[in-house]
Amino acid sequence: MNKVPRSGIRKYFDIAEGIEDVISLGVGEPDFVTPWHIREMCIHSIEKGETAYTSNFGLLELREEISKRYKKDYGIYYDPKSEILVTTGVSEAADIAIRCLINPGDEIIVVQPAYVSYVPLIHLAGGIPVSVSAKRENDFRVTPEDILPKISKKTKAIIFNYPNNPTGAIMTRKDFEAVADIIVEYDLFVISDEVYECMTYEGTHVPFTAIEGMKERTILLNGFSKSYSMTGFRLGYALAPPEIISAMMMIHQYCMLCAPVTAQIGAIEALKNGREEMLSMIREFDRRRVLIVDGFNRLGLDCFEPKGAFYSFPSIRSTGLTSEEFADQFFAQKHVITIPGNIFGETGTGHMRCAYAASRDDIKDALDRLEDFLNNLNKNKKKK
Repeated sequence: MNKVPRSGIRKYFDIAEGIEDVISLGVGEPDFVTPWHIREMCIHSIEKGETAYTSNFGLLELREEISKRYKKDYGIYYDPKSEILVTTGVSEAADIAIRCLINPGDEIIVVQPAYVSYVPLIHLAGGIPVSVSAKRENDFRVTPEDILPKISKKTKAIIFNYPNNPTGAIMTRKDFEAVADIIVEYDLFVISDEVYECMTYEGTHVPFTAIEGMKERTILLNGFSKSYSMTGFRLGYALAPPEIISAMMMIHQYCMLCAPVTAQIGAIEALKNGREEMLSMIREFDRRRVLIVDGFNRLGLDCFEPKGAFYSFPSIRSTGLTSEEFADQFFAQKHVITIPGNIFGETGTGHMRCAYAASRDDIKDALDRLEDFLNNLNKNKKKK
């Protein structure tokens, strides 16, 4: 536990508690309410008394709908009875995926900048995280040249997260194919966290399992939090070969037993009838994406154009502040929450993660406050 730090994201929410006029660009949560027809189905299920445990694997109907969706959208078939496990959020799926793959002392490569939970989860499983930096000059995409020097005899797996949190970067089919050659050559597993797959603004999302030979080597993670604005429902799933799903289920059944039945019923409705609301939400995120990126660049903070998810990752090096100094001072003076880029890995140093899962009015207000903050910062520099 001494190796596991407190979440650098949650710190800022605790600081902001009780303070008025706060604008949050920190939370990785859609600001949309879960569509009514999904909530209504959950309410109706409770009224009918559907409150019991489900199978450890999750409701078969839900697994069938997940299977249909991947077959229809990507042409990839997963057997709902043996290759799909419903979990309590994607967070649990990531945890048990890591635990079922590694022995103490095994190494897992983590492509950074990366979501904050991967490294602690590897530590908690007795593994050794090995960081690989996806560079800004390559649009935060990882290449074989980045990965190869970090592979050792102890390397067991690699974690990908595209579309990426915190950068918004995506990987193309060609990018993944180049990396897949290394996966085969060194006999590695892949954990591919694709929870933001529906939020791909340019081109079409490519699941890592769509690459030839990768389905049998990959644990694909996804869920309902982002795509259907169901964060509080805590519902995710894992897609993987039967022997891996069986191992993950063994951990799941003892630490969690099953995902909440009400959430599973809501997810069935989401998959059957929620596509239009999802697409409408994504179109709005796309408009916000343009607004916030243009705003950062206009104010002199060089900002990579995110191609997916709902995060921007502007550079704040020109201010002369560290990422944490910037976040602390910007919040103290202007009550805007942003997240220091360095908590997502060394590559994030000198950047801020700013979620555009906030209204356009809030984004405009945050940019106005940022302009004020930067002007004051420049004035104070001149005085010195």
